[in-house]
Amino acid sequence: MLKTKIEKFNIPENVSHVTSVLKKAGFEAYLVGGCVRDLFMNRKPKDWDITTSAIPEEIMPLFKKTVYENSFGTVAIVNEEEVDEDLKIIEITPYRLENSYSDHRRPDKVQFSKNILDDLKRRDFTINAIAYDPETGDLVDPFYGVADLAHKTIKCVGNPKERFSEDGLRILRAIRLHVELDFPIDPDTEKAITENGYILKEISKERVRDEMTKIIMSERPMAGFLILKKLGLLEYTIPQLEKTIGIEQKGVHIYDVWTHLLKSLQHSADKKYPLEVRLAALFHDISKPESRRFNKELDKYTFYGHEVLGSRVTERILTDLRFSRETIKKVSNLVRWHMFFSDTEQITLSAVRRMIVNVGKENVWDLVNVRMCDRIGTGRPKESPYRLRKYKSMIEEAMRDPISVSMLKVDGKTIMNVLQTRPGPIVGYILNILLNEVLDDPLLNKEDYLIKRTKELGAMSFQDLDVLSKKGLEKKDVLEKIEIKNIRARHKVS
Repeated sequence: MLKTKIEKFNIPENVSHVTSVLKKAGFEAYLVGGCVRDLFMNRKPKDWDITTSAIPEEIMPLFKKTVYENSFGTVAIVNEEEVDEDLKIIEITPYRLENSYSDHRRPDKVQFSKNILDDLKRRDFTINAIAYDPETGDLVDPFYGVADLAHKTIKCVGNPKERFSEDGLRILRAIRLHVELDFPIDPDTEKAITENGYILKEISKERVRDEMTKIIMSERPMAGFLILKKLGLLEYTIPQLEKTIGIEQKGVHIYDVWTHLLKSLQHSADKKYPLEVRLAALFHDISKPESRRFNKELDKYTFYGHEVLGSRVTERILTDLRFSRETIKKVSNLVRWHMFFSDTEQITLSAVRRMIVNVGKENVWDLVNVRMCDRIGTGRPKESPYRLRKYKSMIEEAMRDPISVSMLKVDGKTIMNVLQTRPGPIVGYILNILLNEVLDDPLLNKEDYLIKRTKELGAMSFQDLDVLSKKGLEKKDVLEKIEIKNIRARHKVS
């Protein structure tokens, strides 16, 4: 067993307490897996995993609150008072031996061991097969994972074909680590991925979705999809993307559809947009291949209706990957309406309002962000040119609450009840006069005051009400113009 001693890492007290308790009880205990890898890379671990020679029945009595509910022997230590979310749950798993994997997903039988080597040799990659004792600084590294960290290499533990045969999802984990760590994949491991990609067909869609989501939500999703293509894995993950490869677009587009989609996705990651925007950026032109036609007169390709077809295809992709109904609905909707951009010299506010109704107020700015990603994906340098800024200004104008009598705490029906009158111009006059007063002093917008003022106005002549009402309308128009002017100034448009 390759065992060395290193300078101690700074370990959170809650974590070192767990290993200390186990060792005082006479058991071995090590930090293992991703947290050790992260410590060597000077990254804050997202979770802390501990492996031990103790079995679950020996672990649970040692701690105040534990949860044990899986067939792999993992005991969760619960720290309810802990503020740091990453330290609320610390998982302890006994050393394990795993035998055959008939479904390429989980071991047919789990057997506990008393030897740390048995546990490390069953792990996926060498950089995840390092055990560290926080008390002594002892390091158990039989597969030279520390050296692979130094060389920035993703390499399977032992025979890569066997590792992938045991759990096919490790294929996607290798891609995800490549993306997250920016480490190349060892040639033998890469060769085994290419030869065993078909195993992904036997992995549950939910598990594939989770790994693909992590790739998409990483800082380098474009690199992830490029290597998925290189290693022939698109067929087993999102096969619909394959048909976009090499589809020329011409016109404003520098790239083929495939590269355009990846660059759009990468921009969404650079801007740290949420998952739904990233998915829409990846799929917004997914149906350009089947909608492509060459127009000889214009000497360019057209893609009429690709957004409608693309919305349906996106829905099928996300449904197949078992995304939530909410995610499917939102992303397919963003794809459906991503072609909203139009000539801002001709488009009207009513057209903008219809677009907002189509996509939903809650989604409209995400739609704008998808369009920005689309623009950057063409190879054009500006994310937000004048026309797009103008459109954003028009959206804000269309979405704002207009200055109107609907802002008042009373309505026409209230005024008619107070004055014991029927519908007519006097009701409108009074509403306009009340609005004028509230615009001068918003504190007057109280039902009691407005009813009292209505009674006073009701005693005035028709002509006087007409004059006061027109003054109110003039003030409303002035304030409307000022507000719109401020909106346009913010977006630097006229």
